[in-house]
Amino acid sequence: MFLKDIDFKEFNLKKNISLKKKLNKILSKKNSVIDSLGKNYINSYDKKLLNKYKKFLNFRVIGMGGSILGTQAIYDFLGYKIKKKFQFINNLDSSLKNKTKEKYVNLIVSKSGNTIETIANVNLFVKKTDHNIFITENKKSYLFLLANKLKSEIIHHNNFIGGRYSVLSEVGMLPAELMGLNANNFKNYNNLIKNKFFLNKLISNVCSTLYLIKKKKFNSIIINYDEKSKNLFEWYQQLIAESLGKKSKGILPVVSSMPKDNHSVMQLFLDGFKNNFFTFFYVQENKSYKINNKEILSSHSYLKNKNFDKIIYAQKKATENVFKKQNIAFRSFEVKKRDENTLGSLFTFFILETILLGKALNLNPYDQPAVELIKKETKRLL
Repeated sequence: MFLKDIDFKEFNLKKNISLKKKLNKILSKKNSVIDSLGKNYINSYDKKLLNKYKKFLNFRVIGMGGSILGTQAIYDFLGYKIKKKFQFINNLDSSLKNKTKEKYVNLIVSKSGNTIETIANVNLFVKKTDHNIFITENKKSYLFLLANKLKSEIIHHNNFIGGRYSVLSEVGMLPAELMGLNANNFKNYNNLIKNKFFLNKLISNVCSTLYLIKKKKFNSIIINYDEKSKNLFEWYQQLIAESLGKKSKGILPVVSSMPKDNHSVMQLFLDGFKNNFFTFFYVQENKSYKINNKEILSSHSYLKNKNFDKIIYAQKKATENVFKKQNIAFRSFEVKKRDENTLGSLFTFFILETILLGKALNLNPYDQPAVELIKKETKRLL
């Protein structure tokens, strides 16, 4: 077991011992972003605010990229525990405006407070009479000034935490608590970093990824067998692409939904170009639809007494077996329990992995200079 409820099988590749030592040193240095993953990080909201909105049932989260993807991942992954309704506005789509007449508590999230798409959506969806909570930096940005004008709640977004790294800060934890989840249970960094097995697996995994990049394998394909993890990997996709896609370097993360994609892109994965490496991801479901034995023809009697989860798992293992036979590089996550602790550990693993990869590639994993060019050009054209 990688962790208590996660079985992780890493890439079966040679490891660079000297690189392992270098990566260990990176983790031992003081780092504010990494510190925010632990229990010692103090969120800029209190129980008084949570109690004020505890009775509300309908929430709307407005943001872009890292400001919203982590929260969506939490909502979908842990949906079975959540009794409240959350709507996510994460693109410019005015058709959403007329889909509901319910009253919402709006959570508006933007680190800079000047994100054009978020400003436009706030203009469309948010009214003075609404209950509004703004999560933004403590500076005179558009959204900060608007929040003051509307006399709304303002939660300060720490300026040293970029949006894609912010899911375990107030950006993701405030919505999580409003969902009725326990924010403290997500924060596993302090225990994980003391776990030698976790640390060795993390660093060994990073070494393998660097080896694959050196071999010109730049496409990271997520073979996802869990529909409820779709937004987890949307978040992961931004994390990897925006953090490492610099100076003509990087990894292209592509999310492939299984078993549906067995009947489309799997042909290419197995028999096409060879610049890919793969991550298998599966979550065990305790409640799953069962095959109706009476309706199964004798030719397919092997399906009798099987539920959907068992079929999906068999397809995952079958695909892994074929990948092994064809010497295709892959790693595998099998999640045994769907809870805050497990999801928090996954967030932590992927964030640490990304930071270590960035440092090893001599990249700054925290900025996104090319994206800023588009923001400036858009503003000029408008």
